[in-house]
Amino acid sequence: MQKLEAHEMPLHKVFSSDYDFQIPDYQRPYAWQEEQAAQLLTDLQEALERGTDEPYFLGSVVLVKNNAVPKAEVIDGQQRLTTLTILLSVLRDLTEDPELRGDLDRLVMEPGAKIRGLAPRPRLTLRSRDAAFFEEYVQTKGAVGTLLTLKEEALRTDAQKAVLRNATVLHRRLTAVTEQRRLELAQMLAERTFLVVVSTPDLDSAHRIFSVMNSRGLDLSPTDIFKSQIIGDLGAEASEACATTWEDAEEMLGRDDFAELFLHLRMIFAKKRAEQELLKEFPEQVLGHYLPGRAEVFVHDVVRPYAEAYAQIREARYESASGAEAVNAWFRRLQQVDNYDWRPAALWALRHHEDDPVSLDTFMRALERLSASMFVRRVYTTPRVTRYAELLRQLDEGQGLDSPALELRGDEKAETRARLDGDLYLVGKIRKYVLLRLDELLARGQGVTYDHPLITVEHVLPQNPKADSEWAGLFDEEQRAQWTHRLGNLVLLNRAKNSAAQNYDFTAKKAKYFTGRGGVVPFALTSQVLQHAEWTPEVLKARQEELLGVLFEEWRL
Repeated sequence: MQKLEAHEMPLHKVFSSDYDFQIPDYQRPYAWQEEQAAQLLTDLQEALERGTDEPYFLGSVVLVKNNAVPKAEVIDGQQRLTTLTILLSVLRDLTEDPELRGDLDRLVMEPGAKIRGLAPRPRLTLRSRDAAFFEEYVQTKGAVGTLLTLKEEALRTDAQKAVLRNATVLHRRLTAVTEQRRLELAQMLAERTFLVVVSTPDLDSAHRIFSVMNSRGLDLSPTDIFKSQIIGDLGAEASEACATTWEDAEEMLGRDDFAELFLHLRMIFAKKRAEQELLKEFPEQVLGHYLPGRAEVFVHDVVRPYAEAYAQIREARYESASGAEAVNAWFRRLQQVDNYDWRPAALWALRHHEDDPVSLDTFMRALERLSASMFVRRVYTTPRVTRYAELLRQLDEGQGLDSPALELRGDEKAETRARLDGDLYLVGKIRKYVLLRLDELLARGQGVTYDHPLITVEHVLPQNPKADSEWAGLFDEEQRAQWTHRLGNLVLLNRAKNSAAQNYDFTAKKAKYFTGRGGVVPFALTSQVLQHAEWTPEVLKARQEELLGVLFEEWRL
C-alpha cells in the first residue's frame, strides 16, 4: 500500500513553496460557473461577518506528490484551487497597499531569485491549453484589469471563458466593499481558511481516495479516470494531442452525453448487458484492447469517430452527397422511443458504413422496426438489451442486414399486431409514437417533424359522453367499450386538452376543437376525420382496418 498523507493546512501554507500545483492534461477543464464562484466568496464573507477566530474549512484536495519535491499533480480540487487563485489575484490587483499587494502576489506566484537566475512562476499551472492564458491574465501582478477588457467570444476555450466570467463577478463584488474589508478578507484567507490536503505518490491510490471522498468540487466522472489511464500511457507530445482530441469530443457532446457515449462503447465492444459499474467493466472490456501501447489508436479511432457519430445521430445531421435526409429521418424517429438501447447498433452502423447512405437507410429502417415493436410490446430492459447485444454480435460477425436479431419472429409480429389493435390510448408511453408515425405515413413525408410545443392525443368518440348527447344514440355501452381507446378513434392536436370541447357532438367537435386557425389542421390523421360527415361504429371499424393496414405494411407485420 502506498503511503498516504492528509493534513489540514491554512491557505498561506497551501499556496507556498511546498507545493507546485499542476493540473494534468487528462483532467477536465476548469468549469466552475459564476454562481459557484460567487457562493465561495459569499461563504467566506459570512464567515468573516461572524467575527470569530474559528478556522473556516474549504474541503479537500487530492494530490499525487512525492514528498521530496514540490511538484503536485491535482487529482481533485482544481476547481477550488483555480477559483481561489482568481480571488487572491483580484484582491491583489484591487489593493492600494503595496505591502499587502506583495503578500498576496507571493500566494499566487513563487517569487524569483535574481541571484540564482530564477524567474517568478505560478504556484498553480493549469492544463497546457489554458496555462499561458491564466498566467498572463490572472496570475501576473496587475493583469486582472486587462483580463476584464477581453471579449468572451475571442477566447479559445470554455475554461478561459469561465475564468473571465468568474473574475468579473468576483471583481464586481469586491469593488463594492471597502479597502479595510478587503484587507480583513485577505487576512482571513491566509490565516484561518483551511484545506485538507491529501497526497499519495501513486495515481491509482489517489483515484481510490478520490472516489470515496465527498468533494466540494465537480466530481470526476469515470470518463475522466479513463482519460488519465489513456494519457498516462503516452509521451508528452502525443499526450497533449490526445488530450486536445478528447476534450474537443467532450465539448462537442457535453459532459453528460460524453459519459453516455462510453456506456454505448462498452456495449459495442462487450456485446453483453452491463453486470457491474462502468469503472470496473470498461477497463477490462474496452481499454484492455488498447493498453498498454495503443492509447493513441483508442483516442483517434474510437473516441473521436464515435463521438462524431453520436452527435450526428443525436442532432440528425448525417451528411452525404445523396440520401442523407432519409437516414436523418430514421434518427429523428428513433429519438422518440422511450429508451436509447438502440444507439450502440446505430453508432456501429454509422461508424462502419458512413460512406454508404443506401445501406444506412436500409439498416436504420430495420432498426426502427425492431425498436418500435419492442416499444409497442413494452419489452422491459433486460430482454431488450440482450436482443441488441445479440444484434451487435451478429453485426461484428459480418451478418449485416441478414442478422437474425434484426428480424421479428412470428410470435413478435403477432403480439405487435395485437397491441396496435388493442386499447392503444391506455398505454400512455406508446400512443403518441404510434400516432405520429402513422400520421407521417399518411402524409407520405420523409421524417415529417412538427415544431409544435405541444402535441396531444385526443378521442373523437369522447371517453365520457353525456347521457343526453348525440353520442349516446350512436354507440351503445358495448360499442363504446370496444372503440373508445382504439387507434381508429384517436387523433393528434397541437393544443392543450379542453375538457368541455372533448364532449362536443361530432359536428361541433370538428368545427370548434379539431380545426386549426383558418380551418387548417397540421396533422393528416386529424384532417382525415374532418372529411367524415358522421362518426359511427361502421366508420370506426373501416378506419381501424385502414390505419392498421398502413402500420402493418410499414413495419412488415
